[in-house]
Amino acid sequence: MKKVLILCDLFPPAFGPRMGYLCKYLAQSDWRPVVVTEKVDSCNFQLLENICEVHEVNFYPLKSSFGRKLQWIGLQALSLFFDYKDYKIKKEAESILHEQKFDLILCSSYRTFPLPAAEQLAEQYKIPFIADLRDIIEQYTGDEFISHPIPDIPFVKKWIVNRFRKKSLSIRNRILKKAACVTTISEWHQEWLKQFNPNVYLIYNGYDPELFYPEKIQTGKFIIIYTGRILSLAMRDPTLLFQGLRELASQGVISPDFCRVHWYVDPVSWSLIDSEANKYGVREYMDMKGFVPASEIPHLLNCSSVLLILTNKSTGDGPKGVMTTKLFESMAVRKPILCIRNDEGVLEKTLRKTQAGIAASNVDEVCAFLGAAIQQWQEYGYTSSPVRADAIEPYSRKGQALQFIQLFNRYSNNMPS
Repeated sequence: MKKVLILCDLFPPAFGPRMGYLCKYLAQSDWRPVVVTEKVDSCNFQLLENICEVHEVNFYPLKSSFGRKLQWIGLQALSLFFDYKDYKIKKEAESILHEQKFDLILCSSYRTFPLPAAEQLAEQYKIPFIADLRDIIEQYTGDEFISHPIPDIPFVKKWIVNRFRKKSLSIRNRILKKAACVTTISEWHQEWLKQFNPNVYLIYNGYDPELFYPEKIQTGKFIIIYTGRILSLAMRDPTLLFQGLRELASQGVISPDFCRVHWYVDPVSWSLIDSEANKYGVREYMDMKGFVPASEIPHLLNCSSVLLILTNKSTGDGPKGVMTTKLFESMAVRKPILCIRNDEGVLEKTLRKTQAGIAASNVDEVCAFLGAAIQQWQEYGYTSSPVRADAIEPYSRKGQALQFIQLFNRYSNNMPS
């Protein structure tokens, strides 16, 4: 039995489905994972709880609102100048490495943390190191890559964001050059990261076939569903949806009585949606639902009529290389997918290849797509997309795990000198 030490910024039950599902399917292989991660007070992914040995580092021991704010300010300052979080993760991992022998280190991050800890451990203990980047700073349009909002103080916020970006990129790029290889989630990420390491492998996000599969559930209303956070309207732009709904309403195709848009989002995201929906006169079609546990998502998607993915053009100042988990889970339940706007990149290419939906570029396309879905719902009571099973099979979490295992077997034998 070989062992891999996984360092990651997030892990279930809080979040981090990519590493969570990987560990679930590693249990069916000859690789045993041990995870070191930050403790986060959230239980969205309880369905992936207790799947392997997990060690959590608690950076916020104080539970009061004021105490947590003080801790956050102190932690950001320490991390900005001294890499404090990486130091603590490294110390926790060292206590494990003193007692157990590992064949490989895998570090998964969406920014930089905990890449420095993984690099130092790999060098100290002479263990091959693989870096997994779920997202990268360059794909974001503004300060969305920072996990907590920065106070909007003139000049101060800009200085902090620029300092954080410059420092994070410098550290990440240096570490990637030392990694045995790099894994990432889209073709755009893969090509971009090759300038720092020639061995960059594409392993998509995906869906768990044991949880996500099509069910023909009839519904009394035509329901458009969105799940997830909206970091900014520059990254997730709902304008075309609202314009399309307004146009369909003016034509008498829809009414609030039977057409609803359910937003499974956090309060900050909802405030953005609420404001924009009011601007276009379609607020009466909107329902704020809030976050739900991950275990409820498969049934939720199967009860929808259309699944909504929000993005923007991948050119210019728009987001780049976005391949969200919800895309693959939506394809797995065979529901029509409406992507707004057309990213003119990897999302549009994937939707076209699988016939799972449309990446809309204008209001006419939105109206035509929703109109066809409404007709199907009116006839059958549910909707489905013509996506082929063989087209989505490569995106299963089990297949993803097999790709990781192949890399583990290849690079665990390449011990540093």
